[in-house]
Amino acid sequence: MTGRFTGAGVGPGDPGLLTLSAVRLIRECDVLAIPVSDRNFTEPALAWKEPEETGSRGLNGYLAGCAAYQTALQAVPEISSKPKIFLPMPMIKDRETLKEIHDKGAEFVAGVLEQGKDVVFLTLGDPTLYSTCMYIHKRLKNKGFPTALAAGVPSFCAAAARMDMALAENREELHILPASYDIEAGLALKGTKVLMKAGRNMAEVKRLLTGQELDVGMVENCGMDRERVFFSAEEIPEDAGYYSLVVAKERKKKGAGS
Repeated sequence: MTGRFTGAGVGPGDPGLLTLSAVRLIRECDVLAIPVSDRNFTEPALAWKEPEETGSRGLNGYLAGCAAYQTALQAVPEISSKPKIFLPMPMIKDRETLKEIHDKGAEFVAGVLEQGKDVVFLTLGDPTLYSTCMYIHKRLKNKGFPTALAAGVPSFCAAAARMDMALAENREELHILPASYDIEAGLALKGTKVLMKAGRNMAEVKRLLTGQELDVGMVENCGMDRERVFFSAEEIPEDAGYYSLVVAKERKKKGAGS
């Protein structure tokens, strides 16, 4: 009997926002899958026990740098001793290279599943929203392995709550946009626009939003250390970090609204 692969959302970075379901799955699984964004890390690796500092500094470094793992660790500290698969997930746009990397990662995980081990892939936010775990999930599903997804609190919901505001009311539309791509057309849409992971493109985002009839807010590192909140396009720093999320709402006319 093969094991099951589950993509588990751990929320935006606050361990208090992990769901009870995610905690249970993380606690009960046999192996954790850890995404690694280092471009120099190109081959999947498996550590059956906690990586020792001597000779395994790279793996320990990847654990320290994985926001999803660090979030889960605070809620479920016993996972430090769980076996871990380290999967290359470089932030590049070369489709052929990415396909090769993801194919190789899925094959590696399949080998662990075939041993009857349940694997949980840790991902920030929710696994159904721009999550790297889906590259592995869909390949394993196509191969016939049992798969599942555990919902997590989306970063934009947590950011809106942090800014004490609603994302959408009444008939308002809500649009979720990946900010690392061309966003100008998306910003022309009606309703509320959420710009995900806007940090790398923040200078352009700020240029497009400044002076518009929009109420703009941004949360950097929502729920994590070094969290910062801004309430206008003008306030947003152009050097904001990768985990920066912008919300742009159409400004209501005075007296409008329910």
